[in-house]
Order: sequence, then structure tokens, then C-alpha cells
Amino acid sequence: MMSLKQGFFITFEGPEGAGKSSQVERLAAYLRSRGMECLLTREPGGTPLAECLRTMVKSHHGAETIHPETELLLIEAARAQHAREVILPALDAGKTVICDRFYDSTTAYQGGARNLPGEIISALNLFAAGGRKPDLTFLMDLPPETGFLRIRERESDGYDRFEHEDLAFHRAVRSEFLRVARNEPERVKVIDAAQDRNTISEIIRRVVDESLF
Repeated sequence: MMSLKQGFFITFEGPEGAGKSSQVERLAAYLRSRGMECLLTREPGGTPLAECLRTMVKSHHGAETIHPETELLLIEAARAQHAREVILPALDAGKTVICDRFYDSTTAYQGGARNLPGEIISALNLFAAGGRKPDLTFLMDLPPETGFLRIRERESDGYDRFEHEDLAFHRAVRSEFLRVARNEPERVKVIDAAQDRNTISEIIRRVVDESLF
């Protein structure tokens, strides 16, 4: 096993209904079986304050509109708190951190779909993350039509603003995720999320084994 003096940072990205959360849990269980100390977390969220911001971003359903710029800054504020309270200390302690979404989602949703300036998003992403980039990212790729079929079949956990966006929005999200993957192929590994869960888990394990063991 390689020495992880500064920890190892793994993120999972993808559109709605791609199955990220189940793969995050499966990977953590696998790494723990190999003797690694793992921390699971998510964005937006990960701390009590960041979870409050998550609720504002995802569940706001009032008369007042959340403008794209407001949405972006709320997400980055949650990330700044999350990074400094949870992610960076865990990595400094040599832990493996597995995060369900990170700044690539901001690039895809607020950049690709909301059309906010990419240079501003990139600067805010790195600033909020304390300059820390993921070591490895799995992009769970799935057509939005398939993702929404899955969402309808699962138990709802409340109103989600993003799930109520139209297909054009989610196609733009997917397109931007794939653009990020093309630009950073060493970091971002694209996984066909239409495959069965066990097949996906095996692919992810092989990639992680090559990186860590």
C-alpha cells in the first residue's frame, strides 16, 4: 500500500439519477476492507453550516427567485466551510476522502447550464477549496432521460430545484461534465452509469487499485 502522508481525495460526479451515492458507499467499504481510513462526505453540505446552505440552494421554493449568481455564491460558501472544516483536515491527517460531488458539479451546473462565466467559476472553485484539487474523479455518465426515469422510481426526499429543471438544462450539464473529462483525462474517469451496479463497482475498484496500491 502506498503511503498517503497528505491523504487521497476522490470525488464522484454526474447528473441526477446516475447512482453516485451508492458507489461512494461501496468504494468506502472496499477501501476500509483494505485497511484504509476513509471519510465520506458530500457537496453542497458536509458540515452543519454547509448543510443549511445546501437546503437553501436545493430546496428553496418561495416567491423570491434564487438568481444564478446567488446560487453560485451559496454553493461556494458551503464549499469554503466544508473544505476547511472537513476535507483539508482529513487529508492532512492522511485519510482518504470520498466526496459525493465537488467543484466539477459547479462547473457543470452553474457554468454549463446556468451560463455563468467559466473563469469566475474556476477562480471561485479553487478559492473555496483552499487550492485543493481532487486526485481522482469518477464521472458517472448517464443520459438525463434515463436519470429521470430512475428518479421517479426512487423514494423522494423532498423538493429539489435541480430535478425540476427541464431536459435542455440537464443535457447542458452532461455536456459540460464530458467537456471537463476530455480536458482532464488523467484525473476524470468516465464511467457508463447505465451498467449494473456490480460492474460499475468493479471498474471503480480497478482504477482505485492502480492509483493507491
